[in-house]
Amino acid sequence: MTQHKNPQGQPIGAPVPEWTGCAPIPRTPMQGRYCDLVPLDAAHSADLFAAFDADTTGTLWTYMPVGPFATAQDYAAWVATAQHSKDPLFFTIIAKDGRRPVGVASFLRMDPANGVAEVGFITFAPALQRTPAATEAMYLMMKRAFDLGYRRYEWKCDALNAPSRKAAARLGFSYDGLFRQATVYKGRNRDTAWFSILDKDWPALDQAFQLWLAAENFGPDGRQRQRFGDLAPQPNNNPND
Repeated sequence: MTQHKNPQGQPIGAPVPEWTGCAPIPRTPMQGRYCDLVPLDAAHSADLFAAFDADTTGTLWTYMPVGPFATAQDYAAWVATAQHSKDPLFFTIIAKDGRRPVGVASFLRMDPANGVAEVGFITFAPALQRTPAATEAMYLMMKRAFDLGYRRYEWKCDALNAPSRKAAARLGFSYDGLFRQATVYKGRNRDTAWFSILDKDWPALDQAFQLWLAAENFGPDGRQRQRFGDLAPQPNNNPND
């Protein structure tokens, strides 16, 4: 790695002479082959609550900063506020199969001046989990950020949330490290695991997503012919590199 130094001989970061920042991420739909993402709206709340209520494990809301919601009215009240939020910027995930809302995700901590954005509040109903639409939803969001010129796209989660950590690695995020005692939520401590994808990682990852999501990668039974992990570059999980 080339080391840059100032006139005093101190090591400094690489120059970014043409950097002028990014445009804000817009509240506009994103369309895919298996799902669409549209701005969260109160009209989605009843269908979303029904989709989330299909969870029989009791684990859907454990690591979320909100929920669980006891009634459809409780969830509708949360949506009524969240739909107007600018950061987090919430989207409803609508599966093309059945045209029904099956999940929510958001952009948050958006920093156009420095080209950084995070994905979070990821809530997938059982009908969305482990489907091509679930992967495509995450792809569409990261594609939007990188198409706008963002330099860094982040994923953060409770360090004890093993499924979220596994999902981040599968989707190509590299592990950046652990922020101990980062927050308190639901009356308990959270050590936060940080993951990221950088703009230099994106071209190869973008190609892998396109290959995996292609119609010809799925047989008549809907099963994948190639695993995404076999197509995507391996993420860097050494936070010291």
